[in-house]
Amino acid sequence: MKNENAARKIFKTVSNFFIFFLLAAFVTTCCIMLFVNALQDSIGREFTQEEITVAAKITMLNVILLSIGMAVIDYVRRKFTVERPVKRITEATAKMMQGDFNVRINSTAKFATDDSFNEIIDCFNTMASELSSVETLRTDFIANVSHEMKTPLSVMQNYGTLLQAPDLPEEKRIEYAKAITDASRRLADMMTNILKLNRLENQQIYPNLTTFDLGEQLCESLLGYESTWEKKNIEIETDIAEDVKVEADAELLSLVWNNLFSNAFKFTDEYGKVTLTLTADENWATVKITDTGCGMSAEVGAHIFEKFYQGDTSHATQGNGLGLALVKRVVDIMQGEIGVKSAVGVGTTFTVRIRRTTNGPEEAR
Repeated sequence: MKNENAARKIFKTVSNFFIFFLLAAFVTTCCIMLFVNALQDSIGREFTQEEITVAAKITMLNVILLSIGMAVIDYVRRKFTVERPVKRITEATAKMMQGDFNVRINSTAKFATDDSFNEIIDCFNTMASELSSVETLRTDFIANVSHEMKTPLSVMQNYGTLLQAPDLPEEKRIEYAKAITDASRRLADMMTNILKLNRLENQQIYPNLTTFDLGEQLCESLLGYESTWEKKNIEIETDIAEDVKVEADAELLSLVWNNLFSNAFKFTDEYGKVTLTLTADENWATVKITDTGCGMSAEVGAHIFEKFYQGDTSHATQGNGLGLALVKRVVDIMQGEIGVKSAVGVGTTFTVRIRRTTNGPEEAR
């Protein structure tokens, strides 16, 4: 194969040389004939055969030298402007075919180069980036699921074994069946959150920005937990500024409020209190969600936005440690800010700042 490629390359070089030779010979011959005819007319005499022979030899030598020069120039031009970028593209493609989706190609110099190669390179890099994101999503999903699904699967397996006892009392049967149902629901929620989080982390997400009333969205999200706060007799306090418009992705932002409200009600004991406030200035809308739950230490607070981290193990069966990681990623995509203040035994306050739209100074509060 190498000998065959080398032979083709030599044949191509020789062919290019003869092309340039014939072209240079034709152009030079025409020029010389015109020059000789004009010179004979101007000086009024005919050139001898010997003079023409010498001129022909010199012309032939010039043609050969011109052909060699043009062939070398064309070879160098093709080497740097065609063969080199093509080789880089084919080598990168070969690496991608072997599973290396992190390969990228640098743009070629624009001087004396067809810019079409840069268009191909840009498309290749975009394709490689998307394939790398998909591969990362797949490997992360497999790794995370294989690690986190062990606990709920073990619960389901153990209680399934207990349900097989022939003399099992009815109340135990109901208890074990409920445990299996809860474990399966937790497993399903975990998979859903992993998919959402990996998609947000590893793929280029372009928010679908719309302008909407943030106060209305917060109220709708809060009302979704009405049955929860009524069951636990939790006091609700709200202070929501009116007509606060924000320009954001409403669907993504709803994930933030749902996760924060879910945590607030989960960690707040009976007869506790959850407070929601919304304030705004010309540039930012600030949302604070406060609970009177168990709170957390500074050490725990430093890790709560990490995937699968659960500071309060007593509530581990009610979550999977992905909600706040999802919240943090969405807020980052929105170019917003999120912070947390908490004290053990006192409660926790999450503060989220989202950029807003303003129609004038009268909207600022």
